[in-house]
Amino acid sequence: LHTPEDGHVDPSGVTQALASGARQGGATIIRRCRATNITQTPSGEWRVETEHGDILCEHVVNAGGTYARQMGEWSGLQLPMTSMTHHYFVTDTVPEFAELEAELPVIRDDRLVSGYIRMEQKSGLIGIYEKENPNTVWEDHCPWEAENELFAADYDRVMPWLENALERMPVFAELGIKRDVHGAISHPPDGNPLVGPAPGMRNYWCCCGTQIGIGWGPGLTRELARWMVHGSADISMREFDPRRFGSYATPDWQIIKAKEDYCLRHEIPFPHFNRLAGRPVKPSPLFERLKEKGAVHEEVYGHERPRWFAMNGVEQRDHYAFRRTPVDALVAEECRAVRERVGLMDISAFTKVEVSGPDAGALLNRLVANRLPKKPGGIILTHLLNRRGRIELEATVVRLAEDRFYLVCAALFEQRLLDHLAQNRVQEDVTIRCLSEAWSALALNGPRARDVLAACTDAALDNRAFRWLTAQQITIAGHPVWTFRLSYAGELGWELHIPRENSLAVYDALWAAGTPHGIADYGSFAMNAMRMEKGFKGAGELNNEVTLPEADVMRFANLEKEFLGREATEQSAENPLPWVCVYLEIAPDGEIDGHGGEAVLLDGRVVGSTSSVAFGPTVGKILAFAYVAPEAAAPGTQLEVVIHGVPRTSRVLSEPAYDPESLLPRTDKLEVAAQ
Repeated sequence: LHTPEDGHVDPSGVTQALASGARQGGATIIRRCRATNITQTPSGEWRVETEHGDILCEHVVNAGGTYARQMGEWSGLQLPMTSMTHHYFVTDTVPEFAELEAELPVIRDDRLVSGYIRMEQKSGLIGIYEKENPNTVWEDHCPWEAENELFAADYDRVMPWLENALERMPVFAELGIKRDVHGAISHPPDGNPLVGPAPGMRNYWCCCGTQIGIGWGPGLTRELARWMVHGSADISMREFDPRRFGSYATPDWQIIKAKEDYCLRHEIPFPHFNRLAGRPVKPSPLFERLKEKGAVHEEVYGHERPRWFAMNGVEQRDHYAFRRTPVDALVAEECRAVRERVGLMDISAFTKVEVSGPDAGALLNRLVANRLPKKPGGIILTHLLNRRGRIELEATVVRLAEDRFYLVCAALFEQRLLDHLAQNRVQEDVTIRCLSEAWSALALNGPRARDVLAACTDAALDNRAFRWLTAQQITIAGHPVWTFRLSYAGELGWELHIPRENSLAVYDALWAAGTPHGIADYGSFAMNAMRMEKGFKGAGELNNEVTLPEADVMRFANLEKEFLGREATEQSAENPLPWVCVYLEIAPDGEIDGHGGEAVLLDGRVVGSTSSVAFGPTVGKILAFAYVAPEAAAPGTQLEVVIHGVPRTSRVLSEPAYDPESLLPRTDKLEVAAQ
């Protein structure tokens, strides 16, 4: 990709300029002053111990570079990052470059070179990310004296890739190498920096694990500053939030994943790319059973979740492409099974948190935008906001008892939810317990879901006995199960939440009861397609960039009560919106469906971009959510969505493409019998 506006900056000069600006803003910079410890005082302030004395502060930022992990250990943190060594080589002057007035674009070759080639003044520069035998260093701790340490070049390790680079750029082949640089770079497990709040700690921030410091630095630190000052960054920082990893990120696992990430630096980033090293970490009790049945799993916050199930001769592995693959037909069959018969999915990866105690209701009522269920057994869908009124996460809240609540949200938000509850707690007498690993969960959906469940329990399941959006504890195969009548697929269905040790027995009982009804397993790809058909928003739409009015989810807010972010929500609702979330149908071409992030055009002008895109096999349409300018948001508006460079006809929808009146989830026993 040639980006002509790109250029070079001198890292040292930029650093000095930023330091000068900081001093002008009142900052004090103390050089050659090593920190030796970071502890939190009883008042909540942080004490930074240094060689020149202690500093007491309200906020602390760990920007320790290769030292960040061991600095985090001072405060009880386990920051997942590993130092990998990387080579680049500078050639002698290239005669052909000496004649150029303009700089050539950077060349990246993911296959032959596994690295990058660019001009370095009038010389050539070759950077190598070898795909085999990557090298770690300082796996335990980085020596303090290694501040600017470089290592001798390991030509044996990188020579195959270096030779390929010379083949790619023959003008380098006859030149000498005048400089080699072999230094350490921090690699988090997924390659993205750790920028944001430290897990479980108030006012401790991370800004480390950056592999491309001078490139990422300005944007990341700007958003970190906004996060610290205003309580939220301006852009979604989920991919950088240190809380995206849990306690499963052990030192040994970190090394495995860092090596994997290093070798993938110059791989093509296909949609749904599945990183396989170091897995499984947290398999559900159904993992092996589903794998034997053809499941291809994905990792979410350490959990293994089924994506889709191989059959009809399709190989049980990931199939990567920017177009449709044989997997799409299998996903369509899974959707068909749920829509026409009954399907069963392992949803154990969901975050599951219990909040109990005399003040549990008071705490949650302050934090959720919706009104809490009044009676035990009630269920609501709600959002937790920050003080800017932006969405931290979406959660299902079930009132299990007068003083006991059960919260369910996406796997990735486990630590974010725990922090939000704990750090916004004032004097409430509550107990917060994470049950994500102790409990499993299943989703049973489809027109025959009631028949299957009825064969496994004595509980009455008709509409009068078990209403939509209510919860009951029933017995299945002799085991108590919390059963929630709701459906992310938009069908008659239940979620079943089970102590981990009983989940396989419950699964087997449901499968046996469902066999006469044509029960089928399904995975997250089918779940996503069905939620798009139903017009249900997901994590792509609900993030800290938007307010409830902008996301068009005000029906889940109750402005008659106080909650965190209410004032900002009201202001957002009263003022012109900068953008709004719309639901689109897009003309399919049978080959390429899009993956999110596509430009949306109105009369040839860019007015927004998609956040989620999926083909809905039941309705035969590509469906999308997009954030667009208000003038493009009216139902019926004709738009274009640019998919792989080609504008496609699109239209704003006013209702879900499937079951727009949402009658199917509320189907009663007699209605099913009549079908």
